[in-house]
Amino acid sequence: MTETLPEFPGVRAASCPFDPPPALRALQKGAPLSRVRLRDGGTAWLVTAYAEQKELLSHPQVSSDITRPGYPLPAQTPKRPDSPVSFILMDDPEHHRLRRMVQGSFTVRRVEGMRPAVQRIVDDLVDGLLAGPKPVDLVEAFALPVPSLVICELLGVPYADHAFFQENSQVIVKRNVTPEERAAAGGRLTDYLDGLVADKLARPRDDLLSKVAARVTAGELSRQEAARMGVLLLVAGHETTANMIALGTLALLQHPGQLALLRAGDDPALVAGAVEELLRYLNITHRGRHRVALADIEIAGRTIRAGDGLIMANDLGNRDPEVFPDPDTLDLRCDARRHVAFGFGVHQCLGQPLARMELQVTYATLHRRIPTLALATDLDRIPFKHDGQVYGVYELPVTW
Repeated sequence: MTETLPEFPGVRAASCPFDPPPALRALQKGAPLSRVRLRDGGTAWLVTAYAEQKELLSHPQVSSDITRPGYPLPAQTPKRPDSPVSFILMDDPEHHRLRRMVQGSFTVRRVEGMRPAVQRIVDDLVDGLLAGPKPVDLVEAFALPVPSLVICELLGVPYADHAFFQENSQVIVKRNVTPEERAAAGGRLTDYLDGLVADKLARPRDDLLSKVAARVTAGELSRQEAARMGVLLLVAGHETTANMIALGTLALLQHPGQLALLRAGDDPALVAGAVEELLRYLNITHRGRHRVALADIEIAGRTIRAGDGLIMANDLGNRDPEVFPDPDTLDLRCDARRHVAFGFGVHQCLGQPLARMELQVTYATLHRRIPTLALATDLDRIPFKHDGQVYGVYELPVTW
């Protein structure tokens, strides 16, 4: 009976906003896989153990295709193959065909070449913080502008339009909106990117969107496909990193001993390790990776049937005590590089080198230049994004 199954996603404890929902942690202690009830009344396998998540995320009979029967749709998500995020909701070979068109812009070498420009962006924004009033909302004044400016520069999108694309991006990733509202926001962004693609076709420049437009000229993409790819890159390129900047800053402010380690160290390896640990500990992608089985799969003593939905709970995988000792403790000195915050397998996050670099520059610069940064309100008054597909905070009042 589905009504006896625990519901996914669960509810976080108000006193522990950085931790996964207690009910899901209880499931993890019981078994690596558990059946859960979804909010639309369907059921799926919740995969809570790190090893089983990695095995299934790389399994040839596990699909990312949202149109397949049994795919566990997030609440109120329309099953539309023309969704603006269809690039990441496809299987190979089509997924690989589209991904390879842009992956060259996200190599570690290319991203490292952007580091000086990102440093200038961060320094300019910190200058603005120090010259302005306080307290200030760090989300609006810093966490959101950093990745928005970076992705605009990379793609060739006018930053002057940031209010438009940020507003519509937030509708797409918010959980408690209707399918019609989400589709309308996606349509507005697709139309916007279509206009930019048309401009790049007429006047190519040295940016990623011009490279995508060149694929249209070569007959490898339709203009609509190019626009949808642009939406994916624009939304994913700023929304996730912005939330991670703010949430990571809040976590550090709540762990002063760990923040002191970051402030005291000027070793790039220490900063890079701190970013990996924050990614492991926080997990802004807190609704898991959704998949569907294409064939019967035997794993961990259970049988997943063809057509069964799967949810890889990366926040639980990153708190697996079999892999990460004392997993509920934030420890910037531990080796957290094996985390699954960016997923695993062929669908792992395309932009992870860029996100890592932005976070390294952001955390190190912000706390070095404003060493007395402090929360300007109580933790229980911070509005967390419990209603979003991406976890974070709506506001972060800080002072110094």
